[in-house]
Amino acid sequence: MKLFIVKTSTAEHLVKKLKKQKQLVEVIFPEKNKEDSRLFPDGEVYIRISQAEKLKKGRVVVLHSGSPRPNEGLVELEMVLQILKDDKVAPEVFFTYFPYGQQDKIFMEGEINMAESLIRKLVNYYGVRKIYVIDPHFGKEKWLKEYPVTALSAVPLLVKKARGDLGNNILFLSPDKGGKRRTGICGVKKERIDSFRVEMSSQEINIKNETVAVVDDIIETGGTLLRFNDYIKKCGAKKIIVLATHGVLKSGVEKTKKTFSGLYLTNTINQKEANIDISDLILKNILKK
Repeated sequence: MKLFIVKTSTAEHLVKKLKKQKQLVEVIFPEKNKEDSRLFPDGEVYIRISQAEKLKKGRVVVLHSGSPRPNEGLVELEMVLQILKDDKVAPEVFFTYFPYGQQDKIFMEGEINMAESLIRKLVNYYGVRKIYVIDPHFGKEKWLKEYPVTALSAVPLLVKKARGDLGNNILFLSPDKGGKRRTGICGVKKERIDSFRVEMSSQEINIKNETVAVVDDIIETGGTLLRFNDYIKKCGAKKIIVLATHGVLKSGVEKTKKTFSGLYLTNTINQKEANIDISDLILKNILKK
């Protein structure tokens, strides 16, 4: 069965390597409007897929990154899925980065679990057969078991690259309890004192004179990583590097690169500082079937 990858605009930076696998996959580009744009003058999204008959004869995977432009991107994704639904195509969706993935719990009355709500909608309304997500923030949540979601990790790619460059004598740490839960990597304990202060402790981990690699899923403002850096420096670390899957905010990525001795970042989101390509991770997992 022919495999078609329908990519959205936020995943365009990943297409180059995928297109080289012509014998395995065919990449479909949704058409633009008459002004060669996916936006109307008023900012509304335009999407057209004219190859519906071809797609009916194969397996379809929609490739999407939830950043940048998470809101516009969701509209584009839903329009693609509605077109496929209308043409009776039941696709799979591969999220290199899941939008609204950090809203995976209800903390206060009147909120929603946006991550679960979106996944439920994809499966129950659009008929998505399978969902792949790289290093989702909700990767260990119990509700995830109710849906056909495969959570993948780019951490092994990051670790392999760091060890290849710096050798095996690296102490890998998570910056907080959540990171430890998601990756299984020993974490620094982070305790919130009040709305403005956070204290960290490494318990019995000996950091002095070590090369420390902090492994995290997301770089946004970089605040957590900067606090981690300050604490680990006080503990006597020789060198501190960052391994991160998703570079969400450009400002946070730039701040992180400037502060630490090294930054290893995947291209799940299109940032110029990304130096680890996840195209092979995508292909490996969608070709497993």
